[in-house]
Amino acid sequence: MLLTTKPRLHALCLAYVQDRLATIQTAINAAQESANSETKSSAGDKYETGRAMAQNERDRNLVQLQQARQLLAEIQRINPDLPCDAVRPGALVNTSMGWFYLGISAGKLPLDGTDYFAVSAAAPVAAALAGRRPGDSVLFNGKSVQISAVS
Repeated sequence: MLLTTKPRLHALCLAYVQDRLATIQTAINAAQESANSETKSSAGDKYETGRAMAQNERDRNLVQLQQARQLLAEIQRINPDLPCDAVRPGALVNTSMGWFYLGISAGKLPLDGTDYFAVSAAAPVAAALAGRRPGDSVLFNGKSVQISAVS
């Protein structure tokens, strides 16, 4: 089961990033269209304010686009078919707190009736688990967390 779960979780993470990229690109296009459609009015300042607001929105979306592209690069660096014997990026980890897939921060991913949590390697829980193996336990948020499987 775990051998087929990792590639499917990886694909869900990839789809998450691609959806995010598409949404951001749509927002950028809408902001650009809004800026382009502002016409000069007798009010003068209204035109400039509208263009500036649309430009600010476009700039915010460009920052989000860059962040989403970084997520895409992170998830593309991971080969989900490689087995892991210790917790590292690309690992699927079963703990007493639940299942974690170390890839990108994509939140809860329900799959076949089980909830998996896609977290980045920089996430506090991933940092606490890093390098650990099945049978190890770590202290996280004041609680003992047991690692039962890593693949």
